[in-house]
Amino acid sequence: MATSDTASIVIVGGGAVGCGVAYSLARAGQTDVLVVEQATSLAAATTAQAAGLVGQVRASIERTRLAMWSVETFRTLQESPGAQPAWREVGSLRLALCDRRVEEFRQLQQIADAAGLEVESIDPQRAGAMWPAMNMDQVRAALWCPSDGYLQPADLTMAYAAHARQQGVRFHTRTAVTGIRVARGRVSGVETSRGLIECQTVINAAGAHAFQLAQQVGLELPIIPVRHAYFVTVPAVHLDPELPVVRIPDATLYLRADAGALLCGGWEPEARSHDPRQIALGQPLPGIDPDWDVLGQFGQQLAPHMPAVTDLGIRSVFRGWPTFTPDGRFIIGESSRLPGFVMAGGCNAHGVSGSAGIGRHVVEAMLESQPSPYVVSLSPNRFLESPWDWETACREARQQYQTYYALEH
Repeated sequence: MATSDTASIVIVGGGAVGCGVAYSLARAGQTDVLVVEQATSLAAATTAQAAGLVGQVRASIERTRLAMWSVETFRTLQESPGAQPAWREVGSLRLALCDRRVEEFRQLQQIADAAGLEVESIDPQRAGAMWPAMNMDQVRAALWCPSDGYLQPADLTMAYAAHARQQGVRFHTRTAVTGIRVARGRVSGVETSRGLIECQTVINAAGAHAFQLAQQVGLELPIIPVRHAYFVTVPAVHLDPELPVVRIPDATLYLRADAGALLCGGWEPEARSHDPRQIALGQPLPGIDPDWDVLGQFGQQLAPHMPAVTDLGIRSVFRGWPTFTPDGRFIIGESSRLPGFVMAGGCNAHGVSGSAGIGRHVVEAMLESQPSPYVVSLSPNRFLESPWDWETACREARQQYQTYYALEH
């Protein structure tokens, strides 16, 4: 195979995570970077199916700060000339329907306070004034985060790419990775449909194909694609794009306005995953037909809080394979087994919203002599140095999905 190119760093995957990592590396002064994507365009796979919600209220200070860094980045990109992520800082409402959830909100507010995130507990009446089309009769309390919002995932990816290009980062679409070269105990190149790209570092940001790419160099990591779907209704009145994002954890739902329509999704009680070992590198993922029973369940769960949803027809259904890990944490950093092979995967449905923070953590893991204990804890080594089995890993990954909004999760 003839050498077609060289780069110091090759990022495999042109979605929000891969392009977000490229942007973060460029900002850190690492500009000899080449992003390769097998599709005809960037943001063509899981990113294209994302809802684009950005929430900063998390169950740990570290995750909250990661989300805050992402929002800061989205603001910067939105204010910059050229490509923008269509960032709308409309705020978010998290609604509690039971006393235990109210207590959880108190704990979340304490975490937000410790992280420096502005969050306020408000009564149902004030929440209802923010979303007049919603019925707040069952709501016990609401958590209001004014700096949350939503964006367009494809626009965000293109904004990352545009700003990274300005710093010298290159992008190759229609470029399928077929293997990883190793020489003298470390990464030496990436084999692609265009030829060999010589490099010192490969960053695996391949999303639902991240398992297969790691497997190319003998690393077995539990990165499990789990089905997720949401629907967008036909346009309706009173659905202004400046309405806050709404999350109803007790009904396992999220929703927002979408160009005059309603976007609504949720977390299935019986998640479906596929075994990544059955898909070869570069092969298409299993197709996903709309599951009208699940989508109908989302509508039924929302109806008591927004009765008008029963009269809104569905315009489109989005579905994809976001990846989950057994412990619900990202896999970020270099493998101790193979110098030069860096992970940026297992995003647990936070690939778009957390992409800027993930990029920052990758930079920290790669370039800082003493990464924080939190970033160290995300290393792929945790799955390479301790025994695990696939049946358990898949079950626990699905459990992470199913309990996404569960109390004490």
